[in-house]
Amino acid sequence: MAGPRLISIIGRKNAGKTTLTVALAAEFVRRGKRVMTIKHGHHHAGVDNEGTDSWRHYQEGKAERVLLAGPGGRVIFDRVPDLYDPVALARQYLSDADVILVEGFKRAPVPKIEVWRREVSPTPIYSESALERDLWVALLTDDETFRASCRVIHFRDTMWLHLLATLAWDEGLELDG
Repeated sequence: MAGPRLISIIGRKNAGKTTLTVALAAEFVRRGKRVMTIKHGHHHAGVDNEGTDSWRHYQEGKAERVLLAGPGGRVIFDRVPDLYDPVALARQYLSDADVILVEGFKRAPVPKIEVWRREVSPTPIYSESALERDLWVALLTDDETFRASCRVIHFRDTMWLHLLATLAWDEGLELDG
């Protein structure tokens, strides 16, 4: 059995990474795929509130792992060192997915789709001279004049979301099943 496919959605702050990740996730669900996501953050990953029982288990009790289970969902708080490896995270937590969309982790050696809007930054992260340029599956942009050796897809292109989903599936990193 084939393992999940993993692809990273990267871009500068406010470029539209989350919007694209959500759109791709919905498209894969529409295609009947089991979708899971990983979001890289630069701040503490806290979704619990100080003083709640689960917060106290984790913060005061110093539990290694706390599973907060409620109607319609679960959250795991896991006391581990920061791990900048989306492949290891996917294998540990999301191995039963069909496709894993990773938002961020721009330095990780995994296939990437970059969102670049000229109003956010004068240049994309992608560089023709970068050693890792072959990891770019595509670059989605609003700059009609931008050209690169990787696939460049413009927001004005019809069916751009369907094309990106197909590229992500075809060229995503296939994890061992």
